[in-house]
Order: sequence, then structure tokens, then C-alpha cells
Amino acid sequence: MARRLASEGFAVITGGGPGVMEAANKGAVEGGGRSVGCNIELPFEQGTNAYVEVPINFHYFFVRKTMFVKYSEAFVIFPGGFGTMDELFEALTLIQTGKVQDFPLILMGTEYWGGLIGWMRQTMLAEGKVSPEDLDLLVLTDSVEEACSIIKSCVERKRMFPRDLRDEEAATPASPGKSDAE
Repeated sequence: MARRLASEGFAVITGGGPGVMEAANKGAVEGGGRSVGCNIELPFEQGTNAYVEVPINFHYFFVRKTMFVKYSEAFVIFPGGFGTMDELFEALTLIQTGKVQDFPLILMGTEYWGGLIGWMRQTMLAEGKVSPEDLDLLVLTDSVEEACSIIKSCVERKRMFPRDLRDEEAATPASPGKSDAE
């Protein structure tokens, strides 16, 4: 996944640690792209992996999460623990509330994520805690091709319709009517 995205001009940003993060940073390097690691300082975590070319260390999770969202075009989320869930739901909330726009959230691994998505539909949606549109913000797949296609399409849309232009159009007030001017 990371090698493919890097070969198409994307930088890859991970948490900078071992496992899936290391594999993604390695893929970025092998794909000829920029490999960034946003590492969090924790007493029980290992240091930055060997494939990170641009290491950035953070003391606080909230700062790291801000940087992930600010400098990312999409999140591709692989199976993980509480930190992964925290970052997933933070990004999902930012998109749901309109703070972040045109930002794909791709969950890689239908078997791993399927139970969570099922629970969200059967419990959260059924109880009216989320809307069907909220759940549509997540893409669940096992396909690297599908994930890359979604990301590329989103980036192309952004280039065709830059956020600044969309924001300006949305923020332009309508001409005041007679009652508004009085």
C-alpha cells in the first residue's frame, strides 16, 4: 500500500514505530517517496523505526493527532490497539462535524474491522446515536487498489475544486433583501 502510494507521489506518514508502521515507512522508501514518522514519547514504546526519513517526536497525543490530520490527505488505518482507535475516532469526529473535509477514512482489513462496523450499525445507528451518513464516512476494504483509487480521486477533486474556493463560496453572504436592510 505505502509503496504504491509513494510511487504515485504521496508522502507516507506513520506513527514511526514497529510493525505495520515500519512496513509502511519501508514501503514509502522503496516506492521513492517521503517517509515521515510522528513518534510519541512513551516509556514502554520502542523508538523510531529505521525507515523513517523525517522523524518528528511528540510528547502529547493531541499534538500528534493534530499533525496527522493537518498534513494528511487520507487515513489508511490498519488493525491496531487503543491508540489506533483513538486516532480513528478523532478523525471521524472531525469529518462528521465538518472541521475536516474531503478526507477518506479507509479501514484495511474487513475481518478485523467488520465487528466494529457491525456494532456501530446494530447499536449506535439503531439507537440514533449516529446517522447512516456518518457510517458512510468509513470505507472498509481489503483491496490496496480500491484504497489507492479512493485517495487519488479525493486528491484530484481537491485540485479541481480547491478548498479555499469552496470555503469562499460557502462564506459569501447572499445579497440582503429589503427586510435585512431595514
